[in-house]
Amino acid sequence: MERLCGEKLPFWVANETFHTDRPDLSECFQLSVLAWLPCIFLWAAFPIYVYYLKRSSRGYIMMSLLNRFKTVFGLFLWIVCWTDLFYTFHELRSGNTQPPIYFVTPLVLGMTMLLATFLIQYERLHGVQSSGVLFIFWFLSVLCALVPFRSKILKVYGKDVPDKLRFTTFYIYFGLILCELILCCFNEKPPLFSNVVTDPNPCPETTAGFLSTVTFWWFTSLAIKGYKRPLESKDLWSLNKRDSSEEMVPKLLKEWDKEQAKAKSDQHLTNQAVYAKPQPSATNHVSGGTGGNESSPEEAEVLLSSHKAAPHQPSFLRALIKAFGPYFLIGSLFKLLQDSITFINPQLLSMLINFTKDKSAPDWWGYTLAFLMFFTAILQTLILHTHFQYCFVTGMNVRTALIGAIYRKALVITNAAKRSSTVGEIVNLMSVDAQRFMDLTTFLNMLWSAPLQIMLALYFLWQNLGPSVLAGVAVMVMLIPFNAFIAMKTRAYQVQQMQHKDARIKLMNEILNGIKVLKLYAWENSFKDKVLAIRQKELKVLRKTAYLGALSTMAWTSAPFLVALTTFAVYVTVDENNVLDAEKAFVSLSLFNILRFPLNMLPQVISSLVQASVSLKRIQNFLSHDELDPSSVDRKNTGSDFAVSVVNGKFTWAKEDQPVLHNINVMVPQGSLVAVVGHVGCGKSSLISALLGDMEKQEGEVSVRGSVAYVPQQAWIQNATLRDNILFGNSFNEQKYHRVLDACALTPDLEVLPGGDMTEIGEKGINLSGGQRQRVSLARALYSNADVYLLDDPLSAVDAHVAKHIFDNLIGPEGVLKGKTRILVTHGISFLPQVDNIVVIVDGRVSEMGSYQELLKQNGAFAEFLRNYALEDIIEEDEATEELIEDEMFSDDVLSNHHTDMVDNEPTFNETKKSFMRQMSIMSGDSDNLRCRSVRRHGCSQRRHPEPQEKKKPQEMEKLIQAEAAETGRVKSKVFLEYAKAVGLVLSVIICLLYACQSAASIGANIWLSEWTNDASLNNTKENVNMRVGVYAALGIAQGVLVMISSFTLAMGNIGAAKKLHFNLLINKLHTPQSFFDTTPIGRIINRFSKDIYVIDEALPSTILMFLGTFFVSLSTMIVIVSSTPYFAIVIVPLAAIYVVVQRFYVATSRQLKRLESVSRSPIYSHFSETITGSSVIRAYGRHDAFVHMNDMKVDDNQKSYYPGIVSNRWLGVRIEFIGNCIVLFAGLFAVGGKNTLNPGLVGLSVSYALQVTMSLNWMVRMTSDLENNIVAVERVKEYSETETEAPWEVEDKKPPPEWPMKGNVEFNQYCVRYREGLDLVLKNITLSVKGGEKIGIVGRTGAGKSSMTLSLFRLLEAAGGEITIDSVKISEIGLHDLRSKLTIIPQEPVLFSGTLRMNLDPFDKYSDEEVWKALEHSHLSRFVSNQSAKLEMECSEGGENLSVGQRQLVCLARALLRKTRILILDEATAAIDLETDDLIQSTIRTQFEESTVFTIAHRLNTIMDYTRVLVLDKGQIAEFDTPTNLISQRGIFYGMAKDAGLAQ
Repeated sequence: MERLCGEKLPFWVANETFHTDRPDLSECFQLSVLAWLPCIFLWAAFPIYVYYLKRSSRGYIMMSLLNRFKTVFGLFLWIVCWTDLFYTFHELRSGNTQPPIYFVTPLVLGMTMLLATFLIQYERLHGVQSSGVLFIFWFLSVLCALVPFRSKILKVYGKDVPDKLRFTTFYIYFGLILCELILCCFNEKPPLFSNVVTDPNPCPETTAGFLSTVTFWWFTSLAIKGYKRPLESKDLWSLNKRDSSEEMVPKLLKEWDKEQAKAKSDQHLTNQAVYAKPQPSATNHVSGGTGGNESSPEEAEVLLSSHKAAPHQPSFLRALIKAFGPYFLIGSLFKLLQDSITFINPQLLSMLINFTKDKSAPDWWGYTLAFLMFFTAILQTLILHTHFQYCFVTGMNVRTALIGAIYRKALVITNAAKRSSTVGEIVNLMSVDAQRFMDLTTFLNMLWSAPLQIMLALYFLWQNLGPSVLAGVAVMVMLIPFNAFIAMKTRAYQVQQMQHKDARIKLMNEILNGIKVLKLYAWENSFKDKVLAIRQKELKVLRKTAYLGALSTMAWTSAPFLVALTTFAVYVTVDENNVLDAEKAFVSLSLFNILRFPLNMLPQVISSLVQASVSLKRIQNFLSHDELDPSSVDRKNTGSDFAVSVVNGKFTWAKEDQPVLHNINVMVPQGSLVAVVGHVGCGKSSLISALLGDMEKQEGEVSVRGSVAYVPQQAWIQNATLRDNILFGNSFNEQKYHRVLDACALTPDLEVLPGGDMTEIGEKGINLSGGQRQRVSLARALYSNADVYLLDDPLSAVDAHVAKHIFDNLIGPEGVLKGKTRILVTHGISFLPQVDNIVVIVDGRVSEMGSYQELLKQNGAFAEFLRNYALEDIIEEDEATEELIEDEMFSDDVLSNHHTDMVDNEPTFNETKKSFMRQMSIMSGDSDNLRCRSVRRHGCSQRRHPEPQEKKKPQEMEKLIQAEAAETGRVKSKVFLEYAKAVGLVLSVIICLLYACQSAASIGANIWLSEWTNDASLNNTKENVNMRVGVYAALGIAQGVLVMISSFTLAMGNIGAAKKLHFNLLINKLHTPQSFFDTTPIGRIINRFSKDIYVIDEALPSTILMFLGTFFVSLSTMIVIVSSTPYFAIVIVPLAAIYVVVQRFYVATSRQLKRLESVSRSPIYSHFSETITGSSVIRAYGRHDAFVHMNDMKVDDNQKSYYPGIVSNRWLGVRIEFIGNCIVLFAGLFAVGGKNTLNPGLVGLSVSYALQVTMSLNWMVRMTSDLENNIVAVERVKEYSETETEAPWEVEDKKPPPEWPMKGNVEFNQYCVRYREGLDLVLKNITLSVKGGEKIGIVGRTGAGKSSMTLSLFRLLEAAGGEITIDSVKISEIGLHDLRSKLTIIPQEPVLFSGTLRMNLDPFDKYSDEEVWKALEHSHLSRFVSNQSAKLEMECSEGGENLSVGQRQLVCLARALLRKTRILILDEATAAIDLETDDLIQSTIRTQFEESTVFTIAHRLNTIMDYTRVLVLDKGQIAEFDTPTNLISQRGIFYGMAKDAGLAQ
């Protein structure tokens, strides 16, 4: 330096800088270090930056005014700098020699300014709108120029301006760099041709300036919008191009393909090393990684050994790293920077404490230190959040790419591969495994950063306290296994918890589905006890978890304290001369606080790494599956006249399986109709699959000419509108579309569907019947207008006459498809005479081929096939003539299987078949047919799909309704009060007090520490070391114990509240009148019991715990700082105001973003599972790319709401940490200001508290937000616990005598009833009296009020006027259970609950086993039950699925027989029950209930022709009431009905 500056200008003068009240830096220092710093930065950054710009050019920006100004200023700066240089030369000429620094610095500065000017233009040409590099450069320049700026002014005050020219040029220079800095804050216009211009709602991030990007200012507009009104999906910005699926997925797949190719070539080499020539692979597929080489056994052994030597699995990890590593590394660099900055603040703290000790030190030292702390904290904040942003974006990209890759793979894997993983597993790969990667990337850097932080912290601690640090570290290390143990136990408990929860939800689901039956039988109590028993177990597990939670919270809060205690205690006791002063104590404390985070994170990161490695393996295996070979079917074949030909085909489903089809030779001429017939399982569908290329071709040639349309056996329906399902991506043509609908007999169905052809079809076509689904599938094929039609048994799921219509209008020789090539797999023999050719398949071989007549003559396999099936066909023909069948309400599986089941049966075959057919005919019944309509109104005709349909529709609606209900902005404080009441008000207060005590103990310990450290300055340390350590320990341990007690009390309070809330909800729901369940979708009630109760059980307690914790930490920080420096109170108000504003904006926006994200997530998975099930259809129609595109759109749509979610957290982080940093700044400033009155201990205390407040402030906002989201659950549960209830179950003073009713007389007196308030009366002024033992039949058209009569007897409907008396007891006055338990009903739909059969008959265990067996005998079930191994304990599955419908009906009869009351109501099953069961029930009732009064709601008149009287209802009034014979002779309504039924002439 001396050589540069010369002797006159010393480089550093301590007296001028440090030990003075007006510090100044020497001129040499100003000219060298300060001038060169920015230049060094720019030259260092230049090569990297230029390379980066070259790589990522965004198009150029037009020259703007802003740009011109920047350039001109840059050139001016260069001129100014070189003016100095020439002036120096001028001085040299005039003999005034200056030191070399005066030549070097202007030269360097001038060159740098030219470089900056060049960069300004270079950036413009590469489309950079705002430059970070230049911003930092100008900022540094201004910062460095501030010192000379001040010192030159000081010199003017000192009255000497020796160098007027340099003085002037410097101020011009300063003005220009200031202007450059200001201009640099503004943005350029977006580059030409960029997508920002075309995008309707571009993400402002792309156009944001450097400052805006670093502070996430660009997000503010969305935060404000979200605060003003709930965000909707249209408010979200488009996804950045670089994050979209079309960029990310190919990027990953490119690397993965490289990996696979590499692995394959390596494998090839090793295989060649083993034997000379690899076997030619004849199998049909592209092998995906593992060898497709089949080899003889000897070779295989050699092969194995070679594989062990070099297992060349392509590494998916490497592909991921290559695709996303570079971007992620940028984030890692930021992390490295942040880690090193973290340790500056403790050093500054120690300087600050030393400064307060040294009373003679000038004040500006302290202020400088305070500001330095502030700036390092700010820098640390910005760098940390930039790092997080990089990590989260990488995570998001990885997820996008993984989902895309898995989706694309799922469309092309072979059937063998598909069998190895179920749809659920593959969807899991997408949801769970991809999510794990996303979570991992965010914390992956902790793997190296945590050890680094730990090492650095230990290094500084060692410097501070020497070897006694090891004691503290030992405590930390000991806590790790303790925490790990707790985590393991907690996980085990969670699994248990989930099992109980599932059991409870399953039971609730059944209860709610069968609530009507429970009410009719008065069984609520028994089921309530079952639910509560499960709930009890659940709460027990929750309690255990809470014990553990309290322990781990204690460990987590006391850890830093214990560490400090052991360290300090060891430090002062090891050596007499060791004195604990403020600097040592508080610097160590702040270092220990830094240590806390990495120590806690490491185990978490490691466990999520382990999970991710499992996921990685799973994804890698899936992506390495074999793919179908697109070339196995020759589509280009134009040479031959045959549209479809198979020559010597040998096909198998999987390489290792036996071939399914051998030696297949089939030629189908252009435009002919070929039927494929054969027994079940002989390979008909396999033949179709082979033609589609879905099977492995082992030998032979397959060619298909032209495009293909495929109708699978199980129709595949998408979750889209009916029209979209038929169009399947083709354009809409009205005329053609209607022709298609007519041909497929879909026009009448459209009139029934609520939205016509725009009706949204649920997943798997849930709201269509089996036959409708099949016809939609046919319509899709017809609309696609292909050349070749492959129809896999499309007629089996539809009814006979519909099948005929479809065959005649569509498939047959006169159908719409004539002239196309059609291959039809069928069982319908009636169609065979009309086809051109028949292919008969027997056991995977084509046994005969020819026309119908030819094959009959041969009398071979075909003739036998006809004999087998003819019988059935004759029955089907008869049936088609019956007028009952109009359409089918009927699921595919019954029908598609019934051929096999029936034929393989015993001799009773014919009988069974007849009854089966009868049952079918009854089950059919069209929606136009009045009777069925009535049934549908009672919700029972959809016998096969009552459940899913019930559930599906409501949930679609429900989303809307719920969103409305939950979205009313802020949660009322009332809800918090409600929750506090549920916890118990006293307990709530106690909990808060405990938290306050714990904070007090912690503050106490630290104040004691600061007192202890002050001993050092008074030199009386020796005497009371033991007392000091003892009290410190006592306070700390008290804090730990209080933490444990408080978190435990809190957990107990929460569990109590959860128990109470669930209990109230359950009791209320069991007491709710039936009308509520009729108007509320079950899904919504279940949601209260599952999701909301889960939140109250698990999510809410932990949120409250965290919230209280962070709240009290923040509070105690404020208290400590205010008590040590009272002035600080002034600053609290504005800071708190900013805090509240930021918090409100964030909570409102992020809550809505979370909602939008979860709403947009489920379509990805449902679309995916749909795609997997329909992959063969998608491939057949050639819609592969369209579906991939749809998936990409859905993923991008989801990420569109996820991305602002990430950014909102960063936005919040930067703002809140800024407030925290202000607190540090002010704590420091006031400490310096009050330095004369404060002792160093207090300064250390207040500043070290301030340093750790940032974290808790940040968490507090997040917790507030979570708390608001979660407390909504309480509100929703309350809402459903307070719906109105029905009459009491038991009225004590009106209890009827136990033997009531004795006779069974029933009287209606002027009785009126309506379903719900505000609806019309359904029964008007009914007056009638029935003597005990009479048998009454009730008939009437739909809606006449038949069912209302029974519901009124049971008081499921309460009277609107009049009354009913039974044996002179008014039923409206007694309790519901007293009434209902004395009546018996056999309901229309038999409802069974999962549990034992015994429980289903007698849930209260009132009856002995003999009585139960007797009832079973009378109900014709005893044979069936005694054949079961478990007898009465036989398990019934949910809804009684493992019993046939008839058996279920008989179980209901057995229930009635067990109760054997004086009054029996029989609500006759409309359609589903077969005639035999019906006869059984009728005969049993006649014999067993002779004495009882019986009301039968009849749908078939023949059952009531011998009853005492018949009641005919019409429009809710009594039309006729007399004996059947009299009514027929009166020729009224009843006569008309009897005539229709053929019972009267």
